[in-house]
Amino acid sequence: MNFGLRMVSEPDQAPIHSITLFVALLCACILIGHLLEKHRWINESITALAIGLCTGTLILLTTQGRSSRILLFDEQFFFIYLLPPIIFNAGFQVKKKQFFRNFMTIMLFGAVGTLISFIIISLGTAQLFKKLDIGFLDTVDYLGLGAIFSATDSVCTLQVLDQEETPLLYSLVFGEGVVNDATSVVLFNAILRFDLSHITSSSAIHLLGNFFYLFGASTVLGIAVGLISAYIIKKLYFGRHSTDREVALMILMAYLSYIMAELFNLSGILTVFFCGILMSHYTWHNVSESSRVTTKHAFATMSFISEIFIFLYVGMDALDIEKWKIVSKSPGKSIGVSSILLGLVLVGRAASIFPLSFISNLTKKSQSDKIGFKQQIVIWWAGLMRGAVSMALAYNQFTRSGHTQLPGNAIMITSTITVVLFSTVVFGLLTKPLISFLLPRKHTMLPSDLTNLKLLNLPLLANGQDSESEMNGDHIPRPVSLRMLLTTPSHTVHHFWRKFDDSVMRPVFGGRGFTAHVDGSPPERIIH
Repeated sequence: MNFGLRMVSEPDQAPIHSITLFVALLCACILIGHLLEKHRWINESITALAIGLCTGTLILLTTQGRSSRILLFDEQFFFIYLLPPIIFNAGFQVKKKQFFRNFMTIMLFGAVGTLISFIIISLGTAQLFKKLDIGFLDTVDYLGLGAIFSATDSVCTLQVLDQEETPLLYSLVFGEGVVNDATSVVLFNAILRFDLSHITSSSAIHLLGNFFYLFGASTVLGIAVGLISAYIIKKLYFGRHSTDREVALMILMAYLSYIMAELFNLSGILTVFFCGILMSHYTWHNVSESSRVTTKHAFATMSFISEIFIFLYVGMDALDIEKWKIVSKSPGKSIGVSSILLGLVLVGRAASIFPLSFISNLTKKSQSDKIGFKQQIVIWWAGLMRGAVSMALAYNQFTRSGHTQLPGNAIMITSTITVVLFSTVVFGLLTKPLISFLLPRKHTMLPSDLTNLKLLNLPLLANGQDSESEMNGDHIPRPVSLRMLLTTPSHTVHHFWRKFDDSVMRPVFGGRGFTAHVDGSPPERIIH
């Protein structure tokens, strides 16, 4: 495929006009999203999709049905330029204690759950699509569909929950979304790379080994780049001379981690995510106060713009007349394919979340750490949305140079668009009301009363466990003082990690407590 952006119109001045109009639409998405912010059931993604659909309709009318888009870009543009800032900012802003406390459950949902969903969708499409006679689809196409529709929308899931109000749910949904995207992309690339016409036990073992190698190598690369950036900034301390150099180096090294992963055929999503975690833990504390504020907002801003860009374009691309002309000859098949895919997404998601939640709960000793049934429903529902990753993979599988050649491929593309729009709009609109119904918000207590003040101090005394118990409806009094030390084990994985971090890592790579203090620096809780 051609790499990068292309303009739909051909006259010399058209590129400037197209870019101007698209930037104006991005501004409109931000303004309208701000005005609709008070409506909790509307998020930025739905706003951008709606504006994209309206714009696409106007362009269709003005061009007499020839086009619905202002710009053309292929899936490589999405993976190289738009996805990295979203994933990096997610790792940079994540609450690390919650994330790693639930790391095994996140990996269970994100890796094993994605494989379960992949198997169900692949087998389901292989059996059901043959009855519809939609065209020639081989084994690679069915396996590709399994990978495409196993990818949850990590952009939308970031907007589903507030990590301050529901830290356990947020860490599970968000962490699973990142691992899920990485797993889906690795699966998809493995399917395209291996010869599936002669599947043997040795080739299956080789595929599984390659899968775990990609996960491990990608994670190590992200950690390595994050540590290198921390060491360089700690030793040189650019803040004494130029804040611009500090900010530029952090941004470029973050992007370098992703590009290096792509260069070595690794998972850039995992690499840049763990690079973001390491940078927030070490590098961010080594820079000056102004650099901390600048980088925090710069990463968030780039991620925000990328999200709006993706959903605005998807909204316009949904009305591309080329694909729908082919599908219009057999509308019944298109509706049938979309319905089957949506049903398999629902079944695959349920088959992975509820059994794996049961397994995860078996390993939890504390009732507050277990995932309640209402929380399982929220996790299941939040992961039903399909978005930009599914679109990019579908274009890679079923188009050539951005165009659909075969009727079967056209049906697959339009069905993917239908599932993405339906799941994002319908499921997205219902997600927040569902959370409010299943997990109603607790009233915030005023610190004027002594009892309330003690309740506000419980997160510090209970090692952060009270928030999860509140979401489960369990108001269990926490031990305090010496009694807490006698009843709560202190020698945990986190305990040993903090000892190693304080004695070995921070003296070398910097971080909190090992750099010169700058007056007015943001408090630690902003990032942690």
